[in-house]
Amino acid sequence: MTAPPIAGVLETALYVADLPRARRFYEQVLGLSPMFADDRLAAYPVGRSVLLLFLKGATAEAIVLPGGTIPPHGGSGAIHFALAVAAADLPAWEARLAAHGVAEEARTHWPRGGTSVYFRDPDGHLGEFATPGIWPNEN
Repeated sequence: MTAPPIAGVLETALYVADLPRARRFYEQVLGLSPMFADDRLAAYPVGRSVLLLFLKGATAEAIVLPGGTIPPHGGSGAIHFALAVAAADLPAWEARLAAHGVAEEARTHWPRGGTSVYFRDPDGHLGEFATPGIWPNEN
């Protein structure tokens, strides 16, 4: 039996030790605006996806909502996420990171023509600005 199609990745979750500190980074450095935030979660629209910041430990128990239940979940260690950016915008992103004192950890030039610039958030998660030309399935 063939699997039905998957339209995309809807959410990416990062687990953070200090939610206000993480929010400052994602809002001030990356310029994201939350579409929802409370004391355990901040949700940011990123293209057609959502970047979720969860306070570590705040998702260890099921959350019962009027429409159903969200099972417990969590993560630990340095998680990786990549943000798609236009090649022409990459220098501006590098300058923005530098202006906020965020070090560029590494840079990779890919065989298909894309470039990746890597950085860390305050919790040690590995962020990446990725230009087109990394994966063959990019639109």
